[in-house]
Amino acid sequence: MNDVLLLMLRRLRAPMLALIVVYGISVGGLTLMPGQLPDGTPSNLSVFHAFYIMSYTATTIGFGEVPHAFTDAQRLWVIISIYLSVLAWAYAVGSVFALINDTTFRAAVARSVFKWRVRGIGDPFFIICGAGQSGTALALALDKIGYRLVVIEVQDERSARLELQEFVQPPLVLTGDARLPDVLEDAGIHMPECEGLISLVTDDGTNQAISIGARTLNQSMRVITRAKSTVAQVNLAAFGGVHVINPFETFATNVALDLASPEVLRLEEWLTDAPGTACPERLNIPTGPWVLVGYGRFGHAISAVLDRAGISWRAIDINPLDEEEKRLLTGANSEEAIREAGIERAAVLVAGTDSDAVNLGVVTLARRANPGLFVVIRQNHVADSVLIAAAKANLQFVQSALMVHECLQIIKTPLLGRFISRVRTEGGAIAAETIARIQAEVGNGAPRAWAFICDIMQPGMFGAFFQGQGERLTIGHLTRDPADSDRPLEAVPLMLDRRGEHTLLPPADLPLKPGDQVLFVGSDDAMRVQQRFLSEPGTIQWVRTGTEPPRGWVFRQLRQLVNSR
Repeated sequence: MNDVLLLMLRRLRAPMLALIVVYGISVGGLTLMPGQLPDGTPSNLSVFHAFYIMSYTATTIGFGEVPHAFTDAQRLWVIISIYLSVLAWAYAVGSVFALINDTTFRAAVARSVFKWRVRGIGDPFFIICGAGQSGTALALALDKIGYRLVVIEVQDERSARLELQEFVQPPLVLTGDARLPDVLEDAGIHMPECEGLISLVTDDGTNQAISIGARTLNQSMRVITRAKSTVAQVNLAAFGGVHVINPFETFATNVALDLASPEVLRLEEWLTDAPGTACPERLNIPTGPWVLVGYGRFGHAISAVLDRAGISWRAIDINPLDEEEKRLLTGANSEEAIREAGIERAAVLVAGTDSDAVNLGVVTLARRANPGLFVVIRQNHVADSVLIAAAKANLQFVQSALMVHECLQIIKTPLLGRFISRVRTEGGAIAAETIARIQAEVGNGAPRAWAFICDIMQPGMFGAFFQGQGERLTIGHLTRDPADSDRPLEAVPLMLDRRGEHTLLPPADLPLKPGDQVLFVGSDDAMRVQQRFLSEPGTIQWVRTGTEPPRGWVFRQLRQLVNSR
């Protein structure tokens, strides 16, 4: 608000001075003009009476009350004062309208209103820098989960486009440069409700600057950023404290995971997708020769995975990054070049250029030569989604969708990331068992993930561990409804974390200890109901025995007396 006041004082300084001068001259002159009382006695108006008359005269109200009839000299001065005041007021009002329509002033008012609204957020929220394809998709996913959002976007067009999206709770949007510390501070980076910052700007250098600035302003805050270049990744890794996501390398890693253990990829994609999303099918990518059209950073990431898997490949690019690569054909993406790369013998085609039209054309040409190809196509712009869908590819690389998956994996709960890492190590058998168990007990929609912490400082956990009369608290107790112990909750325990030691798919009869963390997936209702075990003493014993323990001291003493007899 200080900026708004400063602009008002600066822009309206001359009009206000003009009004003050005109009123001063008019009032002063009116007091000096000779007048007379009704009886003919000479008399001059007082300053108060002169100001009173000029107030209703200069504002064109024309009230008409006067102490007595004016002399001709007074009437002449009033006429002069009227025209002077009308000119001054016209100048002042015009300046006010000009100020209201001024871009700088409107931006200052919007910034002040934005700061005020951000300070009023009482729920956990994330700051998203960049409202492009990835930023908008992630904002919609986080809104669906229940987070409030503050979005910073430098382009007015993208900021306005967010208003057309269907949010449960519309985000607070600021048009500004997130690299500036004052912009991040206005967005609430120091507020305790701020869960983290996610930078998804197109330029790697800008993402790097935003991430480092955010970590500098708030070192305890979680920062997630997108970086495609090696330089930006190395710099951010050296700075520390920033989760870096390279969408090209992540997609290539998923390809490698599908080649080695497809069930693990299915489980990872499902658990990190937006709630309610159906479980994906297996990709079944062939292991035969590959042809890569486009050998930029995306093509390099794919080729590195193929080299590690021992799969042969050829690449085509007009302006390649690595011209010394022997398996690279330099030239146009023509049918002759595709045939020369061995498309007739290939099992997989990757149309990975930065042009959606080129990618679609490459797919059409390749299928003429080899109709049975497994096609991987890259989508660069959300507006071309219909164009890419027309290719009917087996696998699409959509950067925005991939970023949503990866960010949700980090945001949902830290235990989920550890669980996925362990599943990758264990292999496809445990992943297939996990998928089957979740579908049997929760359903086919992507479940909500949460961590249940056995914190003895919570009333329910203190009673469960120290007032249970020798009965152990097990994971199975946490999967029963406190209101009806015979009814199971839609919750599946995926992993027990006990001081860094992980147990995947722990059995229901596994005893729990203070400090244990259990990763659950299930419905929103199950997550909310399960919190009663933390806040309400006696719920665990009710689930164990079907009886509620006495809560008052007197009743506990009476129960002990009865039991002793």
